[in-house]
Amino acid sequence: MQELTGLIILLQPYFRNTTKRLRKTPKFYFMDTGLCCFLTGWLNPEVLERGAMAGAMLETYVVSEIIKSYIHHGRSLQIYYYADKDRREIDLLIERSGQLFPIEIKKSATLHSMNFRGFDFLKNLKTPIGRGCVLCFHPTLLTIKPGIDSVPIGYI
Repeated sequence: MQELTGLIILLQPYFRNTTKRLRKTPKFYFMDTGLCCFLTGWLNPEVLERGAMAGAMLETYVVSEIIKSYIHHGRSLQIYYYADKDRREIDLLIERSGQLFPIEIKKSATLHSMNFRGFDFLKNLKTPIGRGCVLCFHPTLLTIKPGIDSVPIGYI
């Protein structure tokens, strides 16, 4: 019911098999980060910046802003997350025209400290993979490696 109100979103895992997708655990995101902060008692910027859940709150913010941007522009969105048995994860997969566009969200400004391993393992999905990005606090847009860009969070 809360999903119908627009307060939360349940992000489903990506699987080519739709039936399998429905059985796996979705991720839960608030669409209003201000409400989320209030409900969790994170009432000042210092707690948000340095608290144990700072990365999760940043991920919540980014996911909600991407979803709201699509809605604002009247576009439909097929969005998922990816996690496999080998503990490899991708925060977001946007599916468009049969192609997946991976997005990783990092609470870092320095690219060398991110421990980013890339999206190479997604080739096992047997679905075309488009240009991916790492959304982070690095101040400029730059290419990390072919097909993967570092994108400042402010761009969303």
